[in-house]
Amino acid sequence: MGMLSVLFVLVGLCIFEVVSSIDNAVINAEVLGTMSEKGKKFFLVYGLLFAVFVVRGLLPWLIVWLTNTSLGPIGALTATFSNDPHVQDSIETTKPFLMLGGGIFLLFLFLHWLFMEDKKFGLSPEKFFLKHGAWFYAAASIILAIIVGLSLKYNTMLALSSVIGSSAFFITDGFKKNAESNEHELLNNKSHMSDISKILYLEIIDATFSIDGVLGAFAFTMSVPLIILGNGLGAFVVRQLTLGNIENIKKYVFLKNGAMYSILCLGIVMILEGFSIEVPQFISPLITISVIAFFFWKSVLHEKKYKLE
Repeated sequence: MGMLSVLFVLVGLCIFEVVSSIDNAVINAEVLGTMSEKGKKFFLVYGLLFAVFVVRGLLPWLIVWLTNTSLGPIGALTATFSNDPHVQDSIETTKPFLMLGGGIFLLFLFLHWLFMEDKKFGLSPEKFFLKHGAWFYAAASIILAIIVGLSLKYNTMLALSSVIGSSAFFITDGFKKNAESNEHELLNNKSHMSDISKILYLEIIDATFSIDGVLGAFAFTMSVPLIILGNGLGAFVVRQLTLGNIENIKKYVFLKNGAMYSILCLGIVMILEGFSIEVPQFISPLITISVIAFFFWKSVLHEKKYKLE
């Protein structure tokens, strides 16, 4: 990769991480509002180190290592910069399994948002899908059956990876739903958690939400160091938004829509690559930046219209 390509990937990763973490930033800001100044400072300093180096550092490295155990821990970290043919062959052989599983996860994440979650309607069809939310489970089941059927023609392990991606989505979705109920208790003063307990709670939430960004990052690049750097920069920006600008961010009402349509596009890219259909590396950052820019522009127009009224 040339320096320009690396920079383009990093920008795309950072923007995707920031926009896909808006919900997480809102939860952080609201829970921090119930904590002491000392607790807030501890979370914003040490919580950032944990978010960048442990969650967004460990998770992508662990995923690559688990799908390429023969490389060892160091080989998994440096695989994309290695000239060893064995390393390159290992990455190319296992890449479809990672891509298909991650693609299914992202696709289901988008469909759940489209069918089930309350939202500010950015595009007219969204209202129709929300009215027919019960169809999410049917749509997810049919898509999974089709993907598994196609995968079996290539490799049984490919079919297994798609099922693992589906299972990962429903497991993390359960954690997110539980987090939402706990958040309501915290904000309504029904919980008597200490600041330390709240910090641990926020770190668990951050780890759960970060899975979306980490899996989506593989649509940009298979390089673990680039993913760590791009997502780490995004996590830093999210912490800064949490610190003082979260109300301003809430004004851009369609940013979540942009994040979810980006997730849809990245999921499709990963599924295509799972079936060994090569997608140029610049496509993922280009789509992400373009989609988010479009919905940011829609948000600005909406805010101007709201002020005029």
